[in-house]
Amino acid sequence: MHDPFQLFLSEMAAVFRAEGRECAAETAEALLSVTEVARLANDSPGDTEAICGLLAASPLAVAQAALAAHEMLPWGHNPVAGQIAAEDNALFSVVDLMGPEAPLYSPSLRAGLYYQRPNTRYGLHSHAAVETYVIIAGRALWTAGDAQREMVAGHAVHHSTYLPHACQTGDEGVVALWRWSGDIGIESYRVHHGAEAFGAFAA
Repeated sequence: MHDPFQLFLSEMAAVFRAEGRECAAETAEALLSVTEVARLANDSPGDTEAICGLLAASPLAVAQAALAAHEMLPWGHNPVAGQIAAEDNALFSVVDLMGPEAPLYSPSLRAGLYYQRPNTRYGLHSHAAVETYVIIAGRALWTAGDAQREMVAGHAVHHSTYLPHACQTGDEGVVALWRWSGDIGIESYRVHHGAEAFGAFAA
């Protein structure tokens, strides 16, 4: 497979397939069904050096594929941007790759990439969608419910419906794959100002 974008989709699908959940397998199959895509615009060129540096240092095949396809990925397209305060939007950049409004159309699934800048905290938030993050480069301290864990390349976390979660980065920042299934409407997104975490950490 010589096309960098198709190779990235294949590697991304392999990661989700390995998750072992039916909704993850469905997401993988949707990614693999893509046969053609128009060139996508990168709206966060200021993060290119940082993102590419993290990906280049990662041992994961999916990270190397993301690096090769970087110029084709629509960084800066965040499906919940309108639900988040401007100061929170400034913490990260998102690729909204697959979904109802995304370049790869799906009415029932969302998937993409996430980059959080170094030494920032994305506070507790939740949503109706069931969500998985897979770290592919860098590291972060992840909160999911009442548990915290340092996450590095290859680690994954699964958030059940409305489970509050948060992410704190250090000097590196972090790049992750993400996917939503179930109720993927963005209207359910909520920030938990001053709330205590609760629930259980799911790998």
